[in-house]
Amino acid sequence: MGHQSLKSAGWELLLENIAPNALHDSSARYDAPKCDEDTRVEVTDEIMEWIQNRDGPQRLLCMTGAAGAGKSALQQTIAERCTELDILSAGFFCSSTDPTRNTIDFIVPTIAYQIGLKHHGFRSCVSAAVKHDRKIFSRSLRSQMDTLIVRPFENLRRNHGPDISTFPYVILIDGLDECIGKYSATSQPPLPGVDDRQHAEDRQAELLAAIKHCIVDNTNLPFRVFIASRPEWAIRTALKTGGYLRQVAYHIELSDKYDASGDMRRYLQRRFEDIGLQIDDSQWFSKDAIETLVQAASGQFVYVATVYKYITERRGSPAERLKVVLAWTPHKGEAVRPFEALDRLYASILSTAKKAYEAVDTHHGRDFLLLFRAHHMNVGHFQIPSAHIFLYFSGDVLSSLLGLEASAQDVLFSDLRSLVTLEKDDSGRLYLHLYHKSFSDFLEEESRAKELFVPVSRVCTHLSKRCMQLIIECPLDFDSRAYRKFILVMALALTLTQPIIL
Repeated sequence: MGHQSLKSAGWELLLENIAPNALHDSSARYDAPKCDEDTRVEVTDEIMEWIQNRDGPQRLLCMTGAAGAGKSALQQTIAERCTELDILSAGFFCSSTDPTRNTIDFIVPTIAYQIGLKHHGFRSCVSAAVKHDRKIFSRSLRSQMDTLIVRPFENLRRNHGPDISTFPYVILIDGLDECIGKYSATSQPPLPGVDDRQHAEDRQAELLAAIKHCIVDNTNLPFRVFIASRPEWAIRTALKTGGYLRQVAYHIELSDKYDASGDMRRYLQRRFEDIGLQIDDSQWFSKDAIETLVQAASGQFVYVATVYKYITERRGSPAERLKVVLAWTPHKGEAVRPFEALDRLYASILSTAKKAYEAVDTHHGRDFLLLFRAHHMNVGHFQIPSAHIFLYFSGDVLSSLLGLEASAQDVLFSDLRSLVTLEKDDSGRLYLHLYHKSFSDFLEEESRAKELFVPVSRVCTHLSKRCMQLIIECPLDFDSRAYRKFILVMALALTLTQPIIL
């Protein structure tokens, strides 16, 4: 077998360990969401400015945002713009529902494959490396990145010199949090005692660390890396104060700073006008209807996108379906489900968080859904109509009432950071904030939450029992703060036994 054949054999082996579905222009993503031309302009311009400023000090961009904030649409838009500019080196779009895209194992080989398509010399170096070490795909991510990306590029630079200045340099990774697959045939299973979720988080953290060590810290490489993810454990801890990416990453948080309300109005206006042309009725919708939908969206693009998909389903009347969305109040057994896609998203995130929380041995026996629902009810205050009382507790106090240790809410909400966040009020007390009103609607309606639904009465019963326990245990020191707390708890215990309306 000749030298060239040896290299080809290495490339063929690489092809067996990539995820073609993860490419930005894959047929599996033929209808991938992207931003309209005149939407998300501010944040898109900020990202492109960072990408094209090759002398910028930070070569890693991390964009985090709540579920449904439009991260994937932004990534797809950036991928297409970089392709037009001929600067896209590689992209990997993760997906929790695709077994080739929900595992970390295929990311580095798929990136190396795409870079190899851009330059024959790089491809030859990768082929030779794989041929030399056929087990490279079962090695650590740092070893894979060093073998399949760093060293081939360094060899290419030594051999071709000036040609490297025009090398495509943008690497995109979308949906890091969706890499939740247990492990593939080439990866190692988790260690004994490590649950699947923790194993996935460890792998996500391993990838981030490998990118930092092999690409970000290596000034000899031209690559700039853009990663988008929900603010889950791996990327959240890496970016926080003291985290290993804090100083080296440019961080964009999709929040109120990038108000998407105007973009959503334009999105709906344009699409509703297109529907009007199809049905020959330009008056089928109103501006008030659009405004109602935008307000209901709470800044989350997934809401208006879900509404649009429901309205445009085949064999349905857009006008009638719009009326359903605007006036829909769910009932048990209701056949019409305009927000079914949104509910699946919420159910998936909540179920995953429940499984992860209850798998930890120190939380054995605790009901995650009950605890979270209590904190959720506290967001709108516990209302006692008969006594005109509104009770509200800081996160720490409510956790104490629920029988949890101090600051337990950090652990409770750890896997829900794409839907909720902990914020501080003027007094420095922690409280829960929900990004999206529709998530609250989901939690409060049994026909939507289904098996994840926790009724108000169950939370009140649990709190009443907890309050009575505290009353029994509380010392009767009339001048102490503990006694004042005793009075409040006693009042709560007595009133919570009465009917409550939230």
